[in-house]
Amino acid sequence: MQFEHFNLKPEINAGIKAAGFTTPTPIQARAIPVALQGHDLMGLAQTGTGKTAAFVLPLLQRLMNGTPHRVRALIVAPTRELAEQIHETINLLARHTQLRSMTIYGGVSIVPQIRTLKRGVDILVACPGRLLDHLNQKTIDLSQIEMLVLDEADRMFDMGFLPGIRKIVQKLPQQRQTLLFSATMPKEILKLAAEVLHTPQTIQVDRIAPSATVSHALYPVAQHLKTDLLLHLLKQTTTESVLVFTRTKHRAKRLGEKLGRVGYQAASLQGNLSQARRQEALNGFRNGSYQILVATDIAARGIDVSQISHVVNFDIPDTPEAYIHRIGRTGRAARSGAAFTLIGTEDQLMVKAIERTLGTQIERCQLPDFNYASKGQGTHETPTGKIPAGKTAAAKAAVKSPKCEKVGANQTPRRRRRNARQNSAANRVAGNHRALGQS
Repeated sequence: MQFEHFNLKPEINAGIKAAGFTTPTPIQARAIPVALQGHDLMGLAQTGTGKTAAFVLPLLQRLMNGTPHRVRALIVAPTRELAEQIHETINLLARHTQLRSMTIYGGVSIVPQIRTLKRGVDILVACPGRLLDHLNQKTIDLSQIEMLVLDEADRMFDMGFLPGIRKIVQKLPQQRQTLLFSATMPKEILKLAAEVLHTPQTIQVDRIAPSATVSHALYPVAQHLKTDLLLHLLKQTTTESVLVFTRTKHRAKRLGEKLGRVGYQAASLQGNLSQARRQEALNGFRNGSYQILVATDIAARGIDVSQISHVVNFDIPDTPEAYIHRIGRTGRAARSGAAFTLIGTEDQLMVKAIERTLGTQIERCQLPDFNYASKGQGTHETPTGKIPAGKTAAAKAAVKSPKCEKVGANQTPRRRRRNARQNSAANRVAGNHRALGQS
């Protein structure tokens, strides 16, 4: 199937051609015809599947008819970065039309947004908080909305936005088309879908499994040795762009600073940054100025970098779906990728849940030259793992992983006894740290 089969308007097809799109992705091939027919839709698709174009193209087709430059379509996204990414896609695909799009989110002045609204726009891409601010100040009229898109609905639930979403929906006309996209479908999102969708068609294209282009392994380690092990992994691994996930924004900030101190070009992306600083970190990671980006799950939404060679879960994610979503950020566009997850004894229940979801055991690895009985925070050499300038594309695509000794169920009894002694020593050190108030 080609995009021409959708019978889109010539101006939209011109935008598709200019964007270099040729063959629809699975979510596009299945969702676009449904949306073009005017049906409500619930799409289960993860980031990187092409879902943005899956709702943008039908939206543009619908808005090409009717009075221009009044707000007729609303796209709600959980983060500023994702809103900007959607806005960029709209501008790319609508470049040969007269349709106007704008973003609305907090962290910046509301005054320029009000001025842009007064000039007239067709499409709003908004984060819930700032959109509610505009509604409270009566600077936005949503009474003419024909199409509503809720993107990454599960993340909006995680961030506590569902009450705000319901308030926004109350301001919209009853007669409208609604598309809801989510990587996962917890019961709260199913309830929201029942409230906002009318006889929807459900489309699911992603099976719950990592891509075949991604290798992933677990690295058991005591909590106080995580930073040292991460640095050891980076030193032994040929990397291009590395995305490191932490559970908290404070840990993301500290870890980013630590990586910078030992010589890596690293930045952190977390909620305390100004919009300008967040955008600078994102742009630097995209263009290669930063080799490593440390981020929380929420802050990382909207990062769309196809060249990520490695993902590191410094902290294990809270759900199996989040694990698959995280490691799926590498190994894209037919490139190979690798994901390392650092786990402690307290993570065993989540590891079992992930393995149940995947239907297989994940390999456990131990680095043969790392001191697992160390007190941690040792001295570190200048990093040497970054791919040198001038390497060929083929060399960059080949991911070098560190030497790994299998542990746990994958290892021999003799190796298991040796590692048990090392882990016992490491746990005694960790206990001493806690007793001294140093952990």
